[in-house]
Amino acid sequence: MEVPFIDLNIQNRAIKKEIFRLWEEIFDSAGFVGGEHVIKFEAEFAMACGVEYCVSVNSGTDALRFIFLAQGLRPGDEVITVPNTFIGTSEAISQAGGKIVFVDVDPVTYTMNPEKIQSAITSRTRGIVPVHIFGQTADMDAILAVSEKYGLWVVEDACQAHLAEYKGRKAGSIGIAGAFSFYPAKNLGACGEAGAVTTDDAKLAETVRMLRNHGEKVKYRHQIEGYNGRCDALQAAVLRVKLRYISSWNNSRRENAAHYVRFLNGAGEVILPRAAEEHRHVYHLFVVQVSERDEVARALLRVGIGTAIHYPTPLHLQKAYAHMSIPPGSFPVTESCAERFLSLPMFPELTEEKIAHVCRELIAVVKNLSK
Repeated sequence: MEVPFIDLNIQNRAIKKEIFRLWEEIFDSAGFVGGEHVIKFEAEFAMACGVEYCVSVNSGTDALRFIFLAQGLRPGDEVITVPNTFIGTSEAISQAGGKIVFVDVDPVTYTMNPEKIQSAITSRTRGIVPVHIFGQTADMDAILAVSEKYGLWVVEDACQAHLAEYKGRKAGSIGIAGAFSFYPAKNLGACGEAGAVTTDDAKLAETVRMLRNHGEKVKYRHQIEGYNGRCDALQAAVLRVKLRYISSWNNSRRENAAHYVRFLNGAGEVILPRAAEEHRHVYHLFVVQVSERDEVARALLRVGIGTAIHYPTPLHLQKAYAHMSIPPGSFPVTESCAERFLSLPMFPELTEEKIAHVCRELIAVVKNLSK
């Protein structure tokens, strides 16, 4: 039995007619940039996230970068984040002029460890960027307590946490702003690149709108220098259709995660992900820890089971950040996870039968390798 890591075709076929109907309207009107679908998606996603404003942009990286620019980040200003994330988080900081400061993650949730933040704060620190990794929110109360003590802003990297919740509040509604990616493989994915900024701050939202559109408020009236960072109408239409289904899809992901936990419970060679209390995990990814991870992945592939690795090299050990001169061993939890993380198949349409098959094969592989 073959089980792909992800299968977007099932979902795409189910909503193809709805999307194509809207795309035909857009083609007939030739309104490809901005317009009705962009405006309506922004209003609908803001409501779904429980915020006043949503500003759609070209990607999750743009969303983060524009937030930092709107906050007036200046060269030398420090921003604290984690090395256990995609490089979009950190490059948005440096490309906005800031200096990246890493702290390690919690060994259970894999999100920012609040106990590590205070020792990383200096007189140049401006903000904190917790990453809601794999679909689970960070410990926001503890992070906000530190930020309030030192007068820092908090920006949520919610690129993997669409409609995840922390104590009843949606991801992207807790800090001063949230950044979302709608890359096709996300829980809420476009048919190309797109992203969004969510916030209750009217001034921040207005500045991000200008930044995404060459600094314009009115056509050819440039208040500031900006970027070409817009979300186009075709992607907004796709996202409007998919937004109607995401709650159901997220529920299916949670059910799939429960199946994985049931089938893998007691397999001591496999460390399972854990949803923290009062967190509503949306399982963008289902990530386990195993020894000899690369060999496990190869063995599963040989029997037709797709997996992925998030992320094999922590950011502080990437060549792109060699200039930071951070030696191995600096962030032991992140580095251990990088050697052991294995992402198992996860998408809403995955069946219990296929999950059971994945688990049987995984248990067999890890037991064989442990002999």
